[in-house]
Amino acid sequence: MIFVGIDWADKEHEVCVLDQDGTELAHFRIPHTRHDLETLKKQLLRYVTSPEEAPCFLETSQGLLIQFLLEAGFPVYPLNPKVVDYRRKPSGAKSDTIDARLLADIGRSDLRRLRRLNPDSKLIQELKILCRDQDILLEEVTRLTNRLTACLKEYYPVALELFSRLTLPVTLNFLKTYPTLEAARSASVPELAAFLKAHRHPKPNLTAQRIYAQLHAPQLEARPAVVRAKSRFMLVLIAQLEPLLEAIKKYDEEITRLFKSHPDSLIFASLPGAGTRLGPRLLAGWCDDRGRYENAAAVQALAGTSPVLYQSGKYRFARQRRACIKFLRRALQLFAYQSVLKVSWARDYYQRKRTAGKTHHEALRALANIWVRIIFAMWLNRRPYDESVFLAARARHAPSVA
Repeated sequence: MIFVGIDWADKEHEVCVLDQDGTELAHFRIPHTRHDLETLKKQLLRYVTSPEEAPCFLETSQGLLIQFLLEAGFPVYPLNPKVVDYRRKPSGAKSDTIDARLLADIGRSDLRRLRRLNPDSKLIQELKILCRDQDILLEEVTRLTNRLTACLKEYYPVALELFSRLTLPVTLNFLKTYPTLEAARSASVPELAAFLKAHRHPKPNLTAQRIYAQLHAPQLEARPAVVRAKSRFMLVLIAQLEPLLEAIKKYDEEITRLFKSHPDSLIFASLPGAGTRLGPRLLAGWCDDRGRYENAAAVQALAGTSPVLYQSGKYRFARQRRACIKFLRRALQLFAYQSVLKVSWARDYYQRKRTAGKTHHEALRALANIWVRIIFAMWLNRRPYDESVFLAARARHAPSVA
């Protein structure tokens, strides 16, 4: 058996090959091309008879390099970059050559304690990528919405009070049709009612009267030059927002389709408050390989819901776990918040934590930690959420849950 450490990069990868005694057999650099990766495969197979005898150790679990190694049959072991940092020499010297050697050496000494990468199913891979990409689009919408809000406050603040949400199609179309206070005031009540009817508003006549009254109430008005400049900027922001909002809808449709086609969707859809956004994200973060996690504690650590103990002498405290899967942590914390709104025991638990002096986010992480144990049992047994089962288990183990 040989041990292959690969310090990956965008254009070139540093490779170090060690034997079982730690002797360096080879050290070279390969470009990130299909032809050169095939050459890497041939070079490694010079030392072994099968790819299975050449485990590869890298500081990543995704990308085209990982895909190539898995397709070629090489065992892949992703390592946390912090593990490599801890193993550096006291001098702190760092280079691609040193990192490749460290990765191979860690793999050689700790192989039994490392967990081999088993790739997700194709459906889970696609679902995970779609959810993460949609999160990027949602962040961009939030950024543009905040900028649009700030823009309207400078010259047209009453527009922020006319509809319940700024990103609604009716709101954006109203701003395009009436980009200034003067333009909006020129519209009569019947014209406003017709506009609202065209957008299928449930109460167009009453709402038109309300909007007309708000527009004609005394307002703080900006100077004409400011109005001309900011209304132009406002239209540019809307032109960026609208295609993003439409794209997010398309993502929702595809994510929902993939989610419903997976057998585990029944488990995650049964979670109270998960809905059409958080259910798919929890499934994507959890995956469907039942042998991936040793127990619920492993998921709690990966998701960052369980705290990290720090102790030195008489000094002892728990802090937030930062080395985790951020995507899963965010989904679980958002779900924990939704469960506070919908589940009585979750709301009581959250309130107890807040009363004990925990911050809002600390209380949500603690609640998410409880939910991880519940979801793990549901996922392992392939059973949907049943609150009576949890309440019975909590009654048996009340001290540990509290």
